[in-house]
Amino acid sequence: MIVVRVVAGVALLVWAGLALCHGGFWRTGQRLPPRRTPPVWPSVAVVVPARDEADVLPLTLPGLLSQRYPGRARVVLVDDGSTDGTAAAAERLAREGGLPLTVTSPGPVPPGWTGKLWAVAHGVATAGEVDFLLLTDADIAHDPESLTALVEAAGERDLVSQMAVLRTETAWERLVVPAFVYFFAMLYPFRRVNRPGTRTAAAAGGCCLVRRTALERAGGVAAIRGAVIDDVALGTAIKRTGGRIWLGLADHVRSVRPYPTLGSLWRMISRSAYTQLRHSPLLLAGTVVGLALVFLVPPVLTVAGALLPDTPTCAFSAAAWLVMTLTFVPMLRYYRLNPAAAPLLPVTATLYLLMTLDSAVRHWRGRGAEWKGRHYSRG
Repeated sequence: MIVVRVVAGVALLVWAGLALCHGGFWRTGQRLPPRRTPPVWPSVAVVVPARDEADVLPLTLPGLLSQRYPGRARVVLVDDGSTDGTAAAAERLAREGGLPLTVTSPGPVPPGWTGKLWAVAHGVATAGEVDFLLLTDADIAHDPESLTALVEAAGERDLVSQMAVLRTETAWERLVVPAFVYFFAMLYPFRRVNRPGTRTAAAAGGCCLVRRTALERAGGVAAIRGAVIDDVALGTAIKRTGGRIWLGLADHVRSVRPYPTLGSLWRMISRSAYTQLRHSPLLLAGTVVGLALVFLVPPVLTVAGALLPDTPTCAFSAAAWLVMTLTFVPMLRYYRLNPAAAPLLPVTATLYLLMTLDSAVRHWRGRGAEWKGRHYSRG
């Protein structure tokens, strides 16, 4: 019983530390920095890697082409070996007018590169001598003022990245998606990412405005060519070479890609979970223990303490569960979901634990990360 009380007390201390001393990871107020009109509007190229995206381009590409940007801008869509008519769909949409569109193809992927980053590198090369590059995914929809807002917010920064609002239309999406962003912020607290001089660095791959000279100083896209989690790798490369970066939540940038079932969400998360742990069995074991202690112990010992009854165990665990719940409420509010669902976070954490284990098993079986027919056994 003493051991159980100690475990409950440790869980409470961990949650108190996370809530008070972990960069305010649970806060959702990190939005675009104050906007300032530049004296001269920089030139921008929007680079969109697209692999079999003909079905989503009608929902996203018109928004990019209709950007109301005062400076010189163009869109480069890189058809990454698509077989569904992605290039033709893009060219058809471009006939409706808007920013100039270039559709190009990078050719076969060289050894050591991921397909997406090879496409991005080709798009960057095609863009030529521009001041900024907006790297955005084909499933990301931008409001017409998105590019202007990003450039105005950039100022002297070298990378401005927004985590797009993800879809939460089905019950499974509402259960899993807000926790996905919450866990990402727990790994990479936005305030620490945005603070110069700290080692914490990350970006959100769906929307990254990067200064071309800073990208070149970091070694270009080639410096991260094998990264499966390319957004974090990009943010790290820019910050490590002296660049100023900013990461926050979006209001007018959203993903239209559906993940309607648990299976689709499972595949989306498990394909890179073990890569996040650098394929380390030791880190995997630590993650399993950590998830169990932080997310599963509080509700389990709350119920056990109430049934035994053991008042100290129940009180410590319930307090930890309460802190956990309160830190999750802002994310649910950001997604305009019912805060009453916040106590269910341990359920979602259990799913993430199982997804992480499944990701490791896939790696050990040689299947590794997979995306649209491509497999990456190593990160």
